Amino acid sequence: YDRQGAEQMFFSAVRENCAYHYRHCREYRKILKRSGFRPGQLESSRDIGRIPVLPTLFFKHHAIYSIAPECTWLKTTSSGTSGTASQVNFDGGALLCGLGMVACTVSKRGLLSLRPARYVIFGYEPHRDNRTAVARSTFGATFFAPPLSRDYALTYRQGQYIPNLEHVMDRLCRYSHGAVPVRILGFPSYAYFVLKQMEERGIHLTLPGGSKMILSGGWKQFEGQKVNKEVLYGLARRVLGIEDKDVAEFFSAAEHPVLYCDCRNHHFHVPVYSQVIIRDIKTMEPLGYGRPGLVNLITPMIKAVPVLSVMTDDVGVLHEGRECGCGIDAPYLELLGRAGVSGIKTCAAGAQDILNGTYGKEAAR
Repeated sequence: YDRQGAEQMFFSAVRENCAYHYRHCREYRKILKRSGFRPGQLESSRDIGRIPVLPTLFFKHHAIYSIAPECTWLKTTSSGTSGTASQVNFDGGALLCGLGMVACTVSKRGLLSLRPARYVIFGYEPHRDNRTAVARSTFGATFFAPPLSRDYALTYRQGQYIPNLEHVMDRLCRYSHGAVPVRILGFPSYAYFVLKQMEERGIHLTLPGGSKMILSGGWKQFEGQKVNKEVLYGLARRVLGIEDKDVAEFFSAAEHPVLYCDCRNHHFHVPVYSQVIIRDIKTMEPLGYGRPGLVNLITPMIKAVPVLSVMTDDVGVLHEGRECGCGIDAPYLELLGRAGVSGIKTCAAGAQDILNGTYGKEAAR
């Protein structure tokens, strides 16, 4: 989180990444030219905000590459809850960088352990047809501590995923009588639904010492039923005996594969691997601290696909790190909600023009 110490290195990487995509991706080059931007205009870190943004919605409708897809190492997709999914490919360098990023981030949060654990996963059971980033990242999280077992709330049966919430309730009850720590991973929505049912049934457990709850993936199609973190964390304490300090949460996106892990005060501080810009929903101009707007995420990690600067459908606020009190000086991102597809179409840096193919019909194919 030493952003000042890494500022020049980050800027150099952004400039290099922008130039690479400009040279190797015809469609991206056309988008930049239409916006009147050239990589040579990146003269200092203050210029990063001038890079034209691509909304995540763009990647749900257009597959563009800077490295031939057959030459990439890994293919992932977004969850596709809106009906369409983005595909983001990883080159070898991005994968190696990503592994280092994850190791550094989760170790700082105290999530790496050599002590084996049982995993109860409020997410997808792995299947060869499931290439979603959230499924793969959740499975990867089962190696933060050596896995003795994995139980899934969403099991794959006859070509589709079926909720199996009774199964994970049974496992939680059974594992509470053992000595092995339990790690609960996955969607906060399913965690809430299960814990709420358990409390309504009068089930209150005490999981073994060292147990943790690690949430990621957001609320997706259950956004309308979303509850505050304090409500969910309170359920975890009452139903499972997991204290607030043992609850962690991740934020990421398929189109921006940087891992944001909350601090002990449950704030998403911005690591050195990325930069967050909050933009005015009407003018798209960068806003200062404490002002809500659309969340623009920047990272130079990937060369396979030009996801250098993407606009999410999240609305958020950036705060100065000192406001948190956890000891991390890097600014932190507070997520307020989602703008929705209609908001992104009208606000995200000419996204409507891009999706209408104004940068050229060749690029749209």
